[in-house]
Amino acid sequence: MAYQRFAYHYDRLMEDMPYPDWIAFARQCWDKFGQPRTVVDLGCGTGSISIPLARLGYDVTGIDLSEDMLAVAQHKAEEAARREPFPPGGAVRWLQQDMREWELGRPADAVISFCDCFNYLLEEEDIAQTIRQVYEGLKPGGVFAFDMHTPYLLQHYYESQPFLLNEDDIAYIWTCDFDPGRCEIEHALTIFVQENQLSELGSDDAVKQRFERVEEYHVQRAYPLEWVRQTLKDAGFSITECAADFLWKPPTETTQRAFFVAVK
Repeated sequence: MAYQRFAYHYDRLMEDMPYPDWIAFARQCWDKFGQPRTVVDLGCGTGSISIPLARLGYDVTGIDLSEDMLAVAQHKAEEAARREPFPPGGAVRWLQQDMREWELGRPADAVISFCDCFNYLLEEEDIAQTIRQVYEGLKPGGVFAFDMHTPYLLQHYYESQPFLLNEDDIAYIWTCDFDPGRCEIEHALTIFVQENQLSELGSDDAVKQRFERVEEYHVQRAYPLEWVRQTLKDAGFSITECAADFLWKPPTETTQRAFFVAVK
C-alpha cells in the first residue's frame, strides 16, 4: 500500500500520535544494548521520527516505499535545517525502497520501524524476509526495535467502528472490515480536506470554502507475538525481548501495541 495524495494530509491527521514516546523507547533500547551512530528508520513516512533523531545527533537514513511521503519528509527536513542546523554528527537522508528488500551498501548500527509499519506486511514470509533483511543490514551487536498492533487491537478497532472526525478544516469517516481467520483488517477512510480559494464574486476578496475528497484503503494484519519472537530467533538474533505499550513489561491479553527488541 503506497500513500499518494494522503501523504500531504498525513501529518495533520496524525498530529496526536506519540512520536516522542517512540523516540524515547528507541533511546531506552540503545541505553540498554549500545548507543548507535547510524540509524535506519524503516517505514519512515513523513520523517516525524527520523528528523528528531537527526536533531539529537544521530546519522539517520529514512526508508519508505511512498515517493509522496518521502517528498513531505524531505521538505520537513529542509525546513528544520533552515530554522536550526543539525548538530555535529546529526544528518538525515531518504531512500525509496521496499522494506522487505532494503539495503544501504554498508551495515547500520541500529534499525527501527515504528508506527505499526510491520502490520502492513500481509504474509508471514513478508515478515520473515524483512527480519532477515534487517539482520543482514546490521553490524554485529546492532539493535533492531519495532512495534506491531496486536490481534486484540485489530479486533477492538472492528468492534468500535465507525470513527468520525469533524473539524473546521478537515473531517473523515473511517470504517473497518475484519477477517478473523487471517486476523486482517481493512480500513476505509473518506477524508475531506478544506481548500481556501479567493472568491471572484464581489469586490471584496472573500474566501469561500471548498473541500477535497480523498479516499484511502489500508490493510493490516496482526500476528501471534510468540511467532514473531521465534522468527527473530530463526533469523539469527541472539537477544529478543517483547514489551507492551511503550513499557518494559510483558504483554498481556489486552496489550494494544507490542514492541520487539532484538540484538544481532
